[in-house]
Amino acid sequence: MVFDTELVGKIGSMALINKESNILDYTLLARISRELKPGFIWITSGAAETGRLDYIMRNGKELSINPEDAKTDYAAQGQAILMSTYRQFIDSKYSLRQVLVEHQHFNDDAKREHLKALLLRSIEQNAIPIINYNDAVSTEESRRFEIQSLKAKKVKAVECVDNDETAAQIACLVRAKRLLILTSTEGIYKDSNDPSTLIEEINGKDTEELLENITYCETYCNGASRAGANGAKAKLEYVKEAVKIGTEVIIASARHTIADLVTGKAKATRIRVR
Repeated sequence: MVFDTELVGKIGSMALINKESNILDYTLLARISRELKPGFIWITSGAAETGRLDYIMRNGKELSINPEDAKTDYAAQGQAILMSTYRQFIDSKYSLRQVLVEHQHFNDDAKREHLKALLLRSIEQNAIPIINYNDAVSTEESRRFEIQSLKAKKVKAVECVDNDETAAQIACLVRAKRLLILTSTEGIYKDSNDPSTLIEEINGKDTEELLENITYCETYCNGASRAGANGAKAKLEYVKEAVKIGTEVIIASARHTIADLVTGKAKATRIRVR
């Protein structure tokens, strides 16, 4: 099978935050940044949470406005911090490009092709795209209205309700060989309270059987790591689209290196056709 991109990776908000000091985990982000190279497309969550923590540090309190506006303001503040940190640690011989996307970029054919061309050109141009959902300008209310309008026309709509979905859609868009989703856990568990129940392999003899086995594994998944997140079940549902084009999916802890996860040296949940 021919793929156009080596790897699409995504890191979640909670994996980026140092829980002990309640700040962005600069050591983790530095390690990841040093592994990025052309042919990798990186989706980063964490703008709103990083902006929130930075705002508290500078002002001694959280914003006392409605949550939707606060998320907008925090995301705008956090984006600058995330990008400057990635730029600081990514190899200086590579260009870095910020790409902020919204659901509309996946639901319009012309916009999809424009985005795809941008991402594929980056490989030839020695550049690494860093992607995030554009929370600073897209409100939940407007997104819901636009999605409902699409569904009313009986059109299958990409919602991008979180960056797991965004990452899976990007993987499909650029025909990625691998989709790596980094979280604060080792992968998908049969029992989220028992680390020994990690499901290290979800496979099938063909794509149809693999999709059935993914759906079965969804029955083990409950809850999410934070308010507003959709949890492990949603991850499995989103990656089905990437699996359909032959992409290998790896769901793993951000404490492992990309190299160790790709080569199979580190524990993870790997989703692929046998």
